[in-house]
Amino acid sequence: QVQLVESGGGSVQAGGSLTLSCIATGFDIDTYYMGWFRQAPGKKREGVAEIMLDGSTSYAGSVKGRFTISKDNAKNTLYLQMNSLKPEDTAMYYCASKRLQWTAYTYWGQGTQVTVSS
Repeated sequence: QVQLVESGGGSVQAGGSLTLSCIATGFDIDTYYMGWFRQAPGKKREGVAEIMLDGSTSYAGSVKGRFTISKDNAKNTLYLQMNSLKPEDTAMYYCASKRLQWTAYTYWGQGTQVTVSS
C-alpha cells in the first residue's frame, strides 16, 4: 500500500529554517517523480518544488534560492530544506508522487503545517 507521511512542520519566526521530511512506503521513490506542494487558507494549492528521476530539480519562483528539495533513496525519504522563511510561506505542506512525468500527481501525504510569524 502506497503511503506518504510528512513531518517536520512547526512554528518559526521570519528568517528561520525548517526541514520537512516525507517517508514513502509501498514504492521506491527513485522510480517516481516527487514533489512538495503547499496550500494556505483561502488559497489554491501550489507547487513548491519537484525532483525528477535523474535528480534534477525545479522550484516555484517564490521559493527559489531559499528552499532545497532532495531525496535519500536508501531511506526512501524526500526532504524540503526551507531557509529564510517568510510569513507568506505559512501553509500546509504536502508531499506527492507520480510514476509518469507528464501526468498529475497520484499519491499524496496528509500534510504538515508550517507557520511563520513576523
